[in-house]
Amino acid sequence: MPVVRGCSLPDDLFYDVPNNLWYRAEADGTYTVGMTVIATAMAGALVAFTAKKVGKTIDAGKSVATVESGKWVGPAKIGFAAEIVAVNEALSASPKLANIDTYGAGWMVRVKPVDPAAAAAVLVPGSGVAAPYEAKMEADNFAGSAA
Repeated sequence: MPVVRGCSLPDDLFYDVPNNLWYRAEADGTYTVGMTVIATAMAGALVAFTAKKVGKTIDAGKSVATVESGKWVGPAKIGFAAEIVAVNEALSASPKLANIDTYGAGWMVRVKPVDPAAAAAVLVPGSGVAAPYEAKMEADNFAGSAA
């Protein structure tokens, strides 16, 4: 598993480095999506999570959810066009799940890509994510996390 500046990035996931999101490929062709540990470390403790509605198609680069912490409010932007097929209601009820179990119970939405090839072109496999994240963290002036 790659660890960049103290931030774990499981190699069984895919990553959208510019948007700080992870994607788990599901057997049915959908992806479960969440914030990386880097995103949660930068944001701090989450206090609110509001996802777009199930059935809504989101364009690439647009928000699937709004995330709020004590020091940041902003969109969780998806890397490819997709339809939202599920929302993590447990995360809506308890946003700190994203901080506590980032790659498990803290998932945000499940999406079905409009074009699976376009989705695959955007995502970086965990085995190749260390260098892109090191460069992004350097550019963002983010020292890392002990997470």
